[in-house]
Amino acid sequence: MQTNAIDFRNPSPFKAVNTYSHLRLGDVHTLAEVLACLDELRRAQPDTRFLCTLDDLSQCCYTSMHACEDDRLLADDEDSNVDFDDPMAVHAFEAARLAHVQTQLDLPALRQDWRDVAGTLVISAEDVGVLVDMNQSPDKVIAHDDVVYVQRVPVPRDDLLIAGLPNGYFSSDWDVFQNHAVIRHLEAAHGYRIFGIGASWLGFVREECPDVAEARALVDDLAALYAPQDAAAAVAAWSELASLLTSRKTLLLGYTENFAE
Repeated sequence: MQTNAIDFRNPSPFKAVNTYSHLRLGDVHTLAEVLACLDELRRAQPDTRFLCTLDDLSQCCYTSMHACEDDRLLADDEDSNVDFDDPMAVHAFEAARLAHVQTQLDLPALRQDWRDVAGTLVISAEDVGVLVDMNQSPDKVIAHDDVVYVQRVPVPRDDLLIAGLPNGYFSSDWDVFQNHAVIRHLEAAHGYRIFGIGASWLGFVREECPDVAEARALVDDLAALYAPQDAAAAVAAWSELASLLTSRKTLLLGYTENFAE
């Protein structure tokens, strides 16, 4: 794996995600490599929070751009005359947007509850099988590209990392607020913190693998969250996922209608 530092103030041959891009990881073959990099950064900079890109970098950036156009996330005073050739001006614009998105995510009137998200993503038992497969072979979540960007996001809590790369754009997907509800619940109820986001997948990690009871409780929550139309046909897949997660610190969840594709 090749690691290149990114500093928006300096010219770079790479197309970064935004001015919060901190590292570009090239020739990435395993998710374990990415997680090791994130762990090293967290140890070296314990007061800083990091988020990495996952599946389909280009599409992730595209949908994030449009997700930020959600009326609930647009600031009334957002600067429409930014000089995008001036890195400092771009950073000031992105810093203001980050601060505003954080504020909006924490507004009680806009916050969504985990229970409100349940059943809003239309999936089948076959899609639950894809969840199992992705968690069985987590390297697939970075297989679309061999490049991962690590974002250094100045937010006070892990759940607010999504403000650094908001996503959830299409009407049939979970939106930014729904994703935030999922992120908050998984951290509060199951000890998973978000580490990455892609065009269709969210990545979570916990300090230790869950035990059997913890994994079963998690999967019960996930079964209620996804609520596949043919729930009876998905029972075996959910049981397989519960068994699998006892040997994994990571959890990968699809948040778009087409995450199984």
